[in-house]
Amino acid sequence: MDISSDIHSQHISRQFNQELEELKTHLMAMGGLVEKQVQDAVAALLEGDSALGRQVVDNDRAVNDMQIKIDAECTQVLARRQPTASDLRLVLAVIRAASDLERIGDEASKIARNACELIDGDNGSRGFVEVRMISEHVRRMVRDALTSFARFDTELALKLVHEDEEVDNEYQSAMRSLMTFMMEDARSISPVLSLMWILRALERIGDHANNLAEYVVYLVKGMDIRHTDPDDLDAEAIARKG
Repeated sequence: MDISSDIHSQHISRQFNQELEELKTHLMAMGGLVEKQVQDAVAALLEGDSALGRQVVDNDRAVNDMQIKIDAECTQVLARRQPTASDLRLVLAVIRAASDLERIGDEASKIARNACELIDGDNGSRGFVEVRMISEHVRRMVRDALTSFARFDTELALKLVHEDEEVDNEYQSAMRSLMTFMMEDARSISPVLSLMWILRALERIGDHANNLAEYVVYLVKGMDIRHTDPDDLDAEAIARKG
């Protein structure tokens, strides 16, 4: 059943409606914090701001706490309400999405820690162009993934599934460039390795944003596309389902 044709707003229990809305609201709040963590982690590197980097690392605990709170709320809804159909999909999608957001927070913390090491080592800005390009792409993916979840927008979600391949290609290209740097100057090996870890973290953030998009399709259409090749996805057929 398409969630857009369901009756989320027409439950007999207004309290149940409120609980479902609160789950979604709390997930969006967690997403906002995680999005800022990614933005600040990259800014710490590009602007040479180690204090901002340490702040990102410290804030990771807040991200973890939000996931624990959301998981507890979802457990209570499942136990008390025993939701079915699209309501059950919403709760399950929130649980899965919170897990991916927590992982994005972890990757942001990794970026911040490596950024602090590079800043403290005064290692210049080689490789920053690649970091800036990929970071802008994955940050946009995270933002759009959250938007698609908030709006139950499967069209935007499917667009993100295809974008993940672009990020993977950008990542591979950037890694080749960094390998060239190391081959040209052995002294660059240590800082370049840190940049590689940062790029790997950014690529993983893109993967998690892709997961969020897949959950939107599951939530709205009841279709599990997690192990489907993006080239095999028929947007028009998915739009008609429900």
